[in-house]
Amino acid sequence: MTLLATLAPEETDPPIGRLIESDGRCFATHRAGEGGPTVVFLPGAGLIGLDFLNVHEAAAEFATSVVYDRGGTGWSDPVRLPRSAAEVAAELHALLAAAGAPGPYILVGHSLGGAYARRFAQLYPAEVAGVLYLDPVHEAYATLPPQSLLGQLRMGLKALPALLDARRFYRPLFSRMYATWPDAVRETLVEYHLSAWRKSLQEAANLNREVLGEIEAGGAAPAQPTIVLTAMGIDPFMAPFMPEAQLRELNVQKAAFYSAFAALAPRGENRLLEDAGHSTLHTDRPDAVVAAIRDLIAWSR
Repeated sequence: MTLLATLAPEETDPPIGRLIESDGRCFATHRAGEGGPTVVFLPGAGLIGLDFLNVHEAAAEFATSVVYDRGGTGWSDPVRLPRSAAEVAAELHALLAAAGAPGPYILVGHSLGGAYARRFAQLYPAEVAGVLYLDPVHEAYATLPPQSLLGQLRMGLKALPALLDARRFYRPLFSRMYATWPDAVRETLVEYHLSAWRKSLQEAANLNREVLGEIEAGGAAPAQPTIVLTAMGIDPFMAPFMPEAQLRELNVQKAAFYSAFAALAPRGENRLLEDAGHSTLHTDRPDAVVAAIRDLIAWSR
């Protein structure tokens, strides 16, 4: 285990990128590439910027691309979790200005990060050229039964210590996800997630009571070109907690409301990925993610 892996992230520098100060706090940020619109990745709950290093580097071959750690996650300064979507969007808006990353932006939001991307687009519509949603949180999640995707995930995570050795279970999953990452980054990311998996619960704790209503009240119809990538495969992180038939039925349900959401955009598509899981969409199908980013850039021009 490396020294980086034995220290809390806030006690070290990020393995790639740098810390940028914004509004009195420091944020781990990695910027690469040139040209606009600027692509910005917003990770799902519990995930961090370098989890998206593969698609970030691919996007940087044809545009400016930025990954970052939200406050309270990864190598960024701690904050109290959970937070409102507006607070996260304002934090990112200020950080992009401090980092000298000019708009307009192509936002790429995964899961809970999709809600944050949507709130950013609602609050700063003139600065957003398009939004790519990767299996995003959507207000229709509130209509799903208690044994839904998010409900089962929360229950499973809470029960995990009693069910199995989290390190034994998660290490091979994360190692496979980051198989193409540089060795030092892969090891550091795996160790981070093995020790910080509760961040998923902390970040999503206000999802039903605050975030879902917040994004719905901000406007159901997206004002920007929109692509949704829907993971129709079985998520390896969720499989131990739900029967496969139930997971597949939930995939069908979410695909329906993602399609309805995308249809409201001035130009929108929902693209179904049969061979991708929710948590691993960007590592199962990085080609689909990069193709969608290219399309949104082309549409914006």
